[in-house]
Amino acid sequence: MRFTVAIDGPAAAGKGTIGRAVAAEFSFAHLDTGLLYRAVGARVLAGEPAQQAAEDLQPQDLADPEALRTPDVAQAASKVAVIPEVRAALLDFQRAFATRVGGAVLDGRDIGTVICPHAEVKLFVTASAEVRAKRRLDELADRGIEAEYATVLADVRARDARDADRATAPMRAAEDALVLDTSALSVDDAVAAAIAAVRAKRDA
Repeated sequence: MRFTVAIDGPAAAGKGTIGRAVAAEFSFAHLDTGLLYRAVGARVLAGEPAQQAAEDLQPQDLADPEALRTPDVAQAASKVAVIPEVRAALLDFQRAFATRVGGAVLDGRDIGTVICPHAEVKLFVTASAEVRAKRRLDELADRGIEAEYATVLADVRARDARDADRATAPMRAAEDALVLDTSALSVDDAVAAAIAAVRAKRDA
């Protein structure tokens, strides 16, 4: 059985948390596609050209997700993600993952619009920039990383602009996506809404 769930949205909106929960609920495989770009970004920070880093990406580059969640890597990931050659190099990997037997959940910026335009379920998870900045600040604090709210908010807004305004695969909701605004939702409520949407399509 092949069943694809595409989840898009800006940073810190909750799409990763929702993606993992949906995958666990239905025993689907899960891919945080942002990790691919973070891994490329990390290799670029180490001095490798962006296109070469994407073409040479190895599974071991994704072995330590937490090491890829630093602010510096996040910024590098956002910058390499606007490069068409980088996106092209990672396209086949994502599409192969999406069509694996047993079902798959992918979350990112262009899953429902570019990577998996024929996905059975498309969700666009969003929240206000202010709410997302507070969430990101809390995440950094949990990892012992000090940051100022104003700086994090500025980074969130700058990243939103890069993701939405890039020429190749800009971040936007697919026309047939369910938009889920998590600004005022608890994690449990957001997850429940996503699971209900997937179950309705799967059982239709």
